This record gives sequence, C-alpha cells and structure tokens, in this order.
Amino acid sequence: MTASQWDLLDQAYAALRSAVDGIPADGLHRPTPCDQWNVGQVLQHAAGDQLAYAARLTGGPGPAEDPFAPTGALSAAPAELLEPALAAAAEAFAGVAPGTAEVAVPLPPFTVPAETAVGAAALDAAVHAWDIAVATGQDSPLTPALAAALRPSAEVLAEPLRGFAYAPALASAPGPDADPAGSLLAFLGRRPGWTPPVA
Repeated sequence: MTASQWDLLDQAYAALRSAVDGIPADGLHRPTPCDQWNVGQVLQHAAGDQLAYAARLTGGPGPAEDPFAPTGALSAAPAELLEPALAAAAEAFAGVAPGTAEVAVPLPPFTVPAETAVGAAALDAAVHAWDIAVATGQDSPLTPALAAALRPSAEVLAEPLRGFAYAPALASAPGPDADPAGSLLAFLGRRPGWTPPVA
C-alpha cells in the first residue's frame, strides 16, 4: 500500500456518493446484502463509520447513533446525511501524513499505520456503495479497478475482524484475477451475485 491510498479514498467516496444519489424515492426500505438491514440502515452505517474515523483522528464529534445498530430512520435526505460525514473524514485523513506509524482508528487494534487506516475507510465506503447500488437496481460502482486496488487493504484488515466488521469468507470465492470485484466481495463474506428478494 502506498500514498496513493488517499486517491483510492477519493474514488471510494465518489462510488458511495454515486450510489446514494441513485437511491429512488421509495428505496430506503429495500433489503440489502447486509443481512436484516435495509438501504436506510446501510446508509446510516456507512456515514457513521466515516464519522467515527474522523472523530478518532481529530477528537471531534462521532456519529449520533451506533453504526452497528442503525435505525434506518433518516432525519434528512440521503445525500444530506452522507456529505458531512465524508467531508469530515476527508479533512481528517488529509491531515495524516503518509508513512505515519500509528494512526487512531475506530476498530481493533485502534492504532494502525496511516496507509492501513486510509485503506480501511476506503474499503468500507466502496463496499457499502455496492450494497446500496445492488439493493436499488443501480450498476455497481465497485469497478474491477477499484476492487483490485482495495484488495490489499482487505487482506490486511479482514481476518482480525471476522465476525465483527466482516463475515467469514465464502468458500467459493473466485480468484482475484478472474473477477476482482466478485473476489473482493466474496472474501469479505458477501455473495457477489446477490439480488433483491422477490416481493
């Protein structure tokens, strides 16, 4: 992982913005690949995660509710909920110098190298962008190039957090060269071919 992680974070945020902008008016209650969470809950979780990163880095305010127990009840339009979180996290990460050995993060082990911290935030945003997009009938914003760039971060982060932030890897995960996006999702415990259940 290199200093280009900051560029990768920008790409992941763009993917999440695109997915959120594409949520239809009736889309917040649709089911998602995150078991038992609807689109509104995934959005709250994704925004809350980024606020948590910003809070750990700056000492500023964190999410208003627990990102791991989102209610799905939004007090603002989806983009209005997301943008302050992304802005706060982007500003916080902009103040982190590449190569910094210990950067505070909201997940165990709570301090990691700078590139790992930025990669974690990027991975979180991009995967939740995929969750929202596939749940609402959009094209996946998790492109092969973005997924391939995120894979090294996933390999560092996933195993210590299995059962907490990531599900067990799927046994049938395809090789990363065959389908980078599908491989990344399966490695993180998501079914790449997930489709919304028939109503």
